[in-house]
Amino acid sequence: MKYLLLPLMLLANPALAEIHEIRMLNRGDSGPMVYEPSYLNIAPGDTVRFLPTQPGHNAATIDGMLPPGAEPFKSKINDTFEITLSAPGAYGVKCSPHYAMGMVMLIEVGASSEVALPDGLPKRTAERFEKIIAERDQPQD
Repeated sequence: MKYLLLPLMLLANPALAEIHEIRMLNRGDSGPMVYEPSYLNIAPGDTVRFLPTQPGHNAATIDGMLPPGAEPFKSKINDTFEITLSAPGAYGVKCSPHYAMGMVMLIEVGASSEVALPDGLPKRTAERFEKIIAERDQPQD
């Protein structure tokens, strides 16, 4: 009996976790300086892989947009970066060099919830987040 349980235990968690890829672009379908997609809703334990599809970008958490208990992260410019997110809630992500230009994205781990934008966001950044949140809340066909 114990020999049957071992293979099941080894396959249980890794088999369920997913890897989600995000492209970092100078110009994409939604305009200049974007992450594509700009919104993800993932399960706790899933991994997000940031791909520097075009040069000059990174991925870093935004102060004030991190769930309780989550660790901030920051990748190097032009490096592929993977992060496994386990703490449920909303993660605001920015490209450090292009933050003021609105290069941001939203990752929600677990159920979607109300997203509070911190005070003092650059104008284009706040506008991009408002658009991301509005599109997230639209009914899907």
